[in-house]
Amino acid sequence: MLQHLVRLRWDELSLAEHKNFANLAIDLMSETADPSEDWALKSQTAALVAEIIRREGLNLWKEMFPSLVSLSSKGPIQAELVSMILRWLPEDITVHNEDLEGDRRRLLLRGLTESLPEILPLLYTLLETHFAAALNEAGRNQMEIAKLHAATVTATLNAINAYAEWAPLSDLADAGIINGCGFLLSAPDFRLHACEFFKLVSPRKRPIDASASKFDQAMIIIFQILMNISREFLYRSGSNPGSIDEGEYEFVEFICENMVSLGASNLQSIAGDSSILPFYLEQMLGFFRHFKFAIHFQSVHFWLVLMRDLMSKPKSSSHSAISSSGSGDVENVKKKILSFVNDDFCGAILETSFPHMLKREKILPETALSLGVLELWSDDFEGKGEFSQYRSRLLELIRFVSSCKPLVAAAKVSEKIDAIIKSLLVSPTQTQDLALMESMQLILENIVSTVFDEANDFAKANAEMQFALRRTFDGLLQQFLSLKWTEPALVEVLGHYLDAMGPFLKYSSDAVGSVINKLFELLTSLPIAVKDTSTSSARRARLQICTSFIRIAKTADKSILPHMKGIANTIGCLQREGCLLRGEHNLLGEAFLVMASVAGIQQQQEVLAWLLEPLSQEWTHSEWQDKYLSEPYGLVYLFSEAQVMWSSFHSVTFFEKALKRSGIKKANWNPENSSTPDSTPINPIAPHVSWMLTPLLKLLRTIHSLWSPSVRQTLPGEIQAAMIMSDVERFTLLGEGNPKVPKGSLANVDKSKEGYAEPNESDIRNWLKGIRDSGYNVLGLSTTIGDSFFKTLDVHSVAFALMENIQSMEFRHIRQLVHSVLIPLVKHCPLNMWETWLEKLLHPLFVHAQQALSCSWSCLLQDGRAKVPDVIEIVSGSDLKVEVMEEKLLRDLTREICSLLSAIASPPLNPGIPSLEQSGHVSRLDTSSLKSLDTFASSSMVGFLLKHGLALPTLRMCLEAFTWTDGEAVTKISSYCSVLVSLSIVTNHSELVEFVSRDLFSSIIQGLALESNAIISADLIGLCREIFVYLCDRHPAPRQVLMSLPSITPHDLLAFEESLTKTLSPKEQKQHMKSLLILATGNKLKALAAQKSVNIITNVSTRPRSSGNASESRVDDGEPLGLAAIM
Repeated sequence: MLQHLVRLRWDELSLAEHKNFANLAIDLMSETADPSEDWALKSQTAALVAEIIRREGLNLWKEMFPSLVSLSSKGPIQAELVSMILRWLPEDITVHNEDLEGDRRRLLLRGLTESLPEILPLLYTLLETHFAAALNEAGRNQMEIAKLHAATVTATLNAINAYAEWAPLSDLADAGIINGCGFLLSAPDFRLHACEFFKLVSPRKRPIDASASKFDQAMIIIFQILMNISREFLYRSGSNPGSIDEGEYEFVEFICENMVSLGASNLQSIAGDSSILPFYLEQMLGFFRHFKFAIHFQSVHFWLVLMRDLMSKPKSSSHSAISSSGSGDVENVKKKILSFVNDDFCGAILETSFPHMLKREKILPETALSLGVLELWSDDFEGKGEFSQYRSRLLELIRFVSSCKPLVAAAKVSEKIDAIIKSLLVSPTQTQDLALMESMQLILENIVSTVFDEANDFAKANAEMQFALRRTFDGLLQQFLSLKWTEPALVEVLGHYLDAMGPFLKYSSDAVGSVINKLFELLTSLPIAVKDTSTSSARRARLQICTSFIRIAKTADKSILPHMKGIANTIGCLQREGCLLRGEHNLLGEAFLVMASVAGIQQQQEVLAWLLEPLSQEWTHSEWQDKYLSEPYGLVYLFSEAQVMWSSFHSVTFFEKALKRSGIKKANWNPENSSTPDSTPINPIAPHVSWMLTPLLKLLRTIHSLWSPSVRQTLPGEIQAAMIMSDVERFTLLGEGNPKVPKGSLANVDKSKEGYAEPNESDIRNWLKGIRDSGYNVLGLSTTIGDSFFKTLDVHSVAFALMENIQSMEFRHIRQLVHSVLIPLVKHCPLNMWETWLEKLLHPLFVHAQQALSCSWSCLLQDGRAKVPDVIEIVSGSDLKVEVMEEKLLRDLTREICSLLSAIASPPLNPGIPSLEQSGHVSRLDTSSLKSLDTFASSSMVGFLLKHGLALPTLRMCLEAFTWTDGEAVTKISSYCSVLVSLSIVTNHSELVEFVSRDLFSSIIQGLALESNAIISADLIGLCREIFVYLCDRHPAPRQVLMSLPSITPHDLLAFEESLTKTLSPKEQKQHMKSLLILATGNKLKALAAQKSVNIITNVSTRPRSSGNASESRVDDGEPLGLAAIM
């Protein structure tokens, strides 16, 4: 209570009361100096004294300091209290507190800095005196007294840590603090608290002024202290690991963490000292190679930072382990460090990294046995977010090492893979070797891509290095090509290895033909039968081989072009012989499109014609369209004919692949040859869009009609069940992670569904989802082509297919339609086609979305249930889970609709709207300069919607969205509201001015009452400011809205308007608006509530240590064993 009084009401007390209060606190401190007094009371009393000093200022501190020194010499309890005061005193420097004004903070920092020559020696004296006393008393078996001294040592260390982050490092060194804490690293009872000190000082930023040399001297001391501890541990760990217990391993983990921080931030301090730097690097390598995963894990960060800095360009080394005041110094430091990071270092890093890429679930008992004491993971790290990124960081380190030492990387990975292959050749059924082989594939891929990356200038490397690298990787490739593996698992891995060599093939074009032949050999060696479920591994391996063609086509670049004709002939031959499944053909076709994109537009057109013409004959055939796509029940017949069903699926998915892969590469297009400056080349797939989309639209319309109530209730039960949300989708909505993927899931469609088996419920569900996913993407991608979509397609057929059954669609499907089709369509629709396309597509969507969202949000806010159509048929054991899914579906659709409105309001679609970034005075426009809304309808999509009456549902949504407790949706829709405000300001449209001035203004203020809108509150205040400043003279509504607020007076409004006239700054005007709204609503606007973190002093330590070491002076009862029993 006294702390709150001092912190919150100190200014209400008189000077005499201040003095009396200070004396009271000192008296209270004397009373608590008792061995039996509770530790928490002592800590809170010390915190109270520190708070009074901070509030009263430096004069009181100077008066009190001599008495504190005197008090500390009276005994361990008094010394502990003084240490606690010194700990709490700089609290407002190290912990941000919004209640503390900047000037007061600066005065406190200045006063404490001036007092450091007295404070730091006092802390060192207390540390030295009471540590020695604790040892002496423990030696005399006076454990109770020893505990008091030990508590003082701990309190002193905590006080020192309060200064470690900001006190000049040279001052800490001069006072003996650094050496004192270093000495305590050898004391088991205090070493973790001492570790905290080094954790705080190790990342301190090196100054760039004259004090840099003193900083370096202090840092060298820190390096030496930590290196001495590390050297002893690494020696013992290597010679006799059994002598080290878990407590010491935990301690060394913290030492390693400090060593990492030290090297990652201040390696330059020892870069010029050849007696320290190489030994430090050796110790960090020792930590990296250590069998304890926790220690290895900590060290990865250092090597990642160091190698990133060493391989970075001069301009990108801003703040790092080796940064300095000048770029020349940085380069010199790099050269010195690189001279020590030799081939042996890099080889050791790679050799250590290889086994750590093994995944836990792949480890068999015999593999774990062969690894010995090496830990590949730790249960303590499994729950941490960082651990999930561990292997990606390890791969990044492998890439940096490969860039630094390409020959070493090539040799090491080749040796490792060669050893695994030889083991597999001896016993191809050894699962552990297969797991090792799988783990090395990703490593090989990263090393090859790094060594042969254009950024590394392989082509410019010296001839000797080029020859050595080519010889190594060519030998590895020849080994892959010579393997005669036929087991599906081995074939799959080999396919991965061959495509990992893609970047090498770019510089070794002679080997491309052999790789292609090998891939086809592997493909044909696997059985094609799809009826036998035991061949699922073979199907997966075949798909992997086909995928390898795509990866090689991407990475080998132009080296593969001479082989395109041969690949085409082989594909055609396999098709004629019935040795190629449809899904596999699609993948090979995609690979062909990748190759063609490198060759140029003409080659792309020829490839597309070769791939799409056979599909065109089947896809555009009127007989199958009439039979299956003319009415909803046609799909019932389609689902009974599996081959036709899956053929249509593969056609649509290939259309999607073709559209994604048929873009124009900038390198293959010369804009100078274009007819207009801003023209774009004709997309090679443009001639095919019309015939692809016409049947697709019929198919999508038929699928949409299945959800129509009149149709759905007459469908067979199997189809009705397939229309319900899948388990995978439900788990995703609930955030519970995906369950085990069931057989026949969408992920396995290409692998198992080729038209032989009778479709079941799961197959139908996968087909419906796959067609919807790919079909929507095909439409969305087609809109980017331009005229081929908007001028050749019949807008009525598009609107009919997409909007006829919009009222029956489930929320997840509407969200997908908006995201994949309508947002791209809006963004790419030509200006002269707005009238043709937008009205027919957007109006029915907006009308339904506004009604559906309004109803669902009303149910959620009033009844706690969103009641969305997606989950009506779901039978769940938990009503709570259904509620969670409903709310997630509602929020997802709300945000997507708001994203559509945001896209409509984007600057590229509204270039004609002038900027309002002017001062409040200038912005009060002359009414004679206002224009009609028609003026902007041709240069603003929002203006177009308003003119043609399409915007009415969106205006309702704008008002309602501010009450929907979804800050992300409000963030998206606020840009649409901003354009509405701008149009109301520059036009003479009276209805729009009325809507913005009254309805929108009131809704925005209402929205500020919701805490969920805090994230967008600044923008909403900006809208309020624009509405009032620009429209209050044209319409009475802005003043009326403000005057309707509960706590405002006419005088408040008059003062607000006067304050607006005194500033030309929009920023200051927004601040005035914010202050007025807070005042006028009685501080009820939660979105504007100050996020103050009132710093109530507590006894909570910030040290993330185990509970046994976190407290300052807690004593567990038990049998005393020397100093170990003191804490």
